[in-house]
Amino acid sequence: MARSGSFVLWLHGLGDSGPANEPIKDLFTSPEFSNTKWSFPSAPSAPVTCNYGHVMPSWFDIPQIPVTHGSPKDENGLLKAVRNVHATIDKEIAAGTNPNNIFICGFSQGGALTLASVLLYPKTLGGGAVFSGWVPFSPLSIIEQITPEAKRTPILWSHGTVDSTVLFKAGQAGPPFLETIGVPCEFKPYPGLGHSISNEELRYLESWIKARLQSSS
Repeated sequence: MARSGSFVLWLHGLGDSGPANEPIKDLFTSPEFSNTKWSFPSAPSAPVTCNYGHVMPSWFDIPQIPVTHGSPKDENGLLKAVRNVHATIDKEIAAGTNPNNIFICGFSQGGALTLASVLLYPKTLGGGAVFSGWVPFSPLSIIEQITPEAKRTPILWSHGTVDSTVLFKAGQAGPPFLETIGVPCEFKPYPGLGHSISNEELRYLESWIKARLQSSS
């Protein structure tokens, strides 16, 4: 029997942890979220090239900071992380959650992983929300693997205009790429915001998820 309710998976940024991000869920106060299960996993620790090989929580390697549109990419590490995210989603669906009520959200490196995870998941999900993220793969290597179902998962992309860690231009390059492959994407620039997540962004995320929960019930 299908479990009514929704599932939100939150993927943190480089060097952060899942538990440190748990307060985010307290901002989602609408009654629609009373039946939401949240998951805040922590990335495994690994040496990170952009930080001189220091070991820290990281979903995949980042060769350089700031991240630009043309930065080199660690696709093997990325795909390994994507498989772990997919295993979490599969488990949730097996427990009875409707895929349309599953949302993947992530900040920075977690946002890049969110994008790859949603595009490579074979089913249509409720949505993917990318905050201060980038396209962490070369489009050619991945386009063939995207199913028609995956292309129906909507993407919300939010980025601060004065981000000096993941450049605004790197974020801006995402939506046109999604448009060329036919993925619905809403891009929201946040003037004056650096490399961080604001309450304004999270309030908008709440209404964005809420609108999609209602349409899938």
